[in-house]
Amino acid sequence: MADRMHGRPAAPTETTISSANWDSRDLTGENHESVLFVDVDMTEASGTGAVFTDCTFRGVRFNASSHDDAAFLNCTFVRCGFFDATFTGCKLVGALFDGCTYDLMKVKGGDWSFTGLPGADLRRASFTDVRMREADLTGARCAGARLRGVDLSGASLHKADFTGCDLRGSDVSAFDPLTVELRRAVIDPYQAIILATALGLDVRE
Repeated sequence: MADRMHGRPAAPTETTISSANWDSRDLTGENHESVLFVDVDMTEASGTGAVFTDCTFRGVRFNASSHDDAAFLNCTFVRCGFFDATFTGCKLVGALFDGCTYDLMKVKGGDWSFTGLPGADLRRASFTDVRMREADLTGARCAGARLRGVDLSGASLHKADFTGCDLRGSDVSAFDPLTVELRRAVIDPYQAIILATALGLDVRE
């Protein structure tokens, strides 16, 4: 299993929900703490303001689910499916993802700071106006992805692949062009100056 940054262990759980059918469930206002969810079907679940704290999700299907202003704080996701899932204005601070799938996942706004996505295949995912400060994207595959207006300051990006990724408006101050793949990435003029400076170039008028 992937490790959290700084070696922090996953939070212990106290209760278990296994093989439950939460298909199309309205999660509005629900509050779960220290729960282990195993093989739960949350396909097309939706809602506003749900809170999950120190929970672990194993084999949970979030396909086509929609979450607004929800919080998944310090949660762990193992082998979960997020096909066509949407997170709008959500907080996933300190969450760790391991062996999950993210095809067509859409994240709009919210705070994903300190989130662990090492080695994640995000090629068909999109993040817009998301705070991802100090997120762990080591070895992440983001070729062709969309990361517009994302705050990646302090993020761990070693060996991440951003080939052809749309990075316009994002904070690229943590990018080392020598250790991150950036071929054909789409950037704006301001980002070009930051990356050129990171390469030791002297940018002048």
